[in-house]
Amino acid sequence: MRIHVHRTGGFAGVDRRAEINTADRPDAADWQTLAERAVATAHTEPPVGVPDGFSYQITVDGNTVYCSDPRLTAEQRTLITRVMKEGA
Repeated sequence: MRIHVHRTGGFAGVDRRAEINTADRPDAADWQTLAERAVATAHTEPPVGVPDGFSYQITVDGNTVYCSDPRLTAEQRTLITRVMKEGA
């Protein structure tokens, strides 16, 4: 499974991207469960965010969804944080 996160916005307006491929990871099943839960409640179109807030585009195996601060679910926040930390 390929998970790509693109973050835009924030006070400085800096774009950040990260991607992870879970195919060869021993925790691939955990990533899959987290990704499925995170995208289940996301939007198919970019939602209206708040001034200086972050907006996210999450792509899982070619399917893209959108979410934004401050209305991230716990699963979305966890997935975004993990991909940004571990992704290259």
